[in-house]
Amino acid sequence: MKEVFIIAAKRTPIGGFLGSLQPYAATDLGSVVTQSIVSDLDLPTTAIDSLYIGNGLSAGLGQAPARQVGILSGLSDQTDATTINKVCSSGLKAVALATQQIQLGQEHLVIAGGIESMSRVPFYSSFRQTHKLGHVTSIDGLLHDGLTDAYANIHMGKAAEIGIRHFNFTREELDTYALDSYQKAQQATEKGKFKAEIVALESRNKSNPTPIDRDEDIYKIIPEKLAQLAPVFEENGKLTAANSSNLNDGAALLLLASADAVATYNLKPIAKIIGYADAAQDPLWFTTAPALAIPKALKNTELTIEEIDLFEINEAYASVPLSVAQLLNIPLDRINIYGGAVALGHPIGASGARILVTLTHALQQENKRYGVAAICNGGGGATALVIEKI
Repeated sequence: MKEVFIIAAKRTPIGGFLGSLQPYAATDLGSVVTQSIVSDLDLPTTAIDSLYIGNGLSAGLGQAPARQVGILSGLSDQTDATTINKVCSSGLKAVALATQQIQLGQEHLVIAGGIESMSRVPFYSSFRQTHKLGHVTSIDGLLHDGLTDAYANIHMGKAAEIGIRHFNFTREELDTYALDSYQKAQQATEKGKFKAEIVALESRNKSNPTPIDRDEDIYKIIPEKLAQLAPVFEENGKLTAANSSNLNDGAALLLLASADAVATYNLKPIAKIIGYADAAQDPLWFTTAPALAIPKALKNTELTIEEIDLFEINEAYASVPLSVAQLLNIPLDRINIYGGAVALGHPIGASGARILVTLTHALQQENKRYGVAAICNGGGGATALVIEKI
């Protein structure tokens, strides 16, 4: 099959819940990143064959969110677009699907990734049947479609507590991991590690328009209060607001190209996609699903865990990377070296692409060769993808 190269990898800053990015629809966020990629490379708007864009919470966004991104970005009307929903894995699965299209020779230049605005997800009320009398209740679309296990009808955090009990993680271990994630994200920001990947936006505050060029939640941690926080999912649980990921807004997209497109448009690849896979198990054990997907993704690359320099494993909860590290014997100092979703945030449809964007730049900046991005998703699934720096 044809080789697939990463030409560009960019994202918005990650906005806090009802924060600075709330005025932007998810499609707006995606169009800003797409425009930046295309203009920076001086590509004609007709050059992009397709968009594959993940989005987990589409209610209220309007028809075909991926297509909206293409149109809003000023791409050709003939640029096709497909929206993918694999919950938290949506953005990374979108990249895998785009990769397959290029490998098969169907397309040559593709934008892939994910978009999400958790701040703008509506509440649902049904009047489809005539409502004759009585109160009308609303369902929180964010909880119902994004954060609730559809089978046990419990919050994903409660399911994560099952794994925590199994591995016997202590509250101190989870809090220590979370604080480390925040500190790494702060240090990476202050050292300019995210500059190559972040596309700045402007706040839509008419009286005080200011640039938004940093992730919004990374300084919200108060280390002295970490141990005092109450559990949020179970009375005697160990997950808190600090050692779980936040609710967030953001977009992350990559430009993928075939060797023919690289030559045609004189592009400079920064990485090559060399493996990918999905895996699934019991929905209540979603937090350990990346430990199944990563070996599958590595299988066809002939690489071993030991040969992977950097891992980006999405921190839906602090227990996720801790569990996967234990199951696959991965040293923690190779995981999320710039911090993870506990600190940076987790805009669910975009997060899979966000970790891949960060991984792509981290390999360049740290002079490493091989990287793996992996993310779990509701329903017990996970997606993993392997890249090699160029």
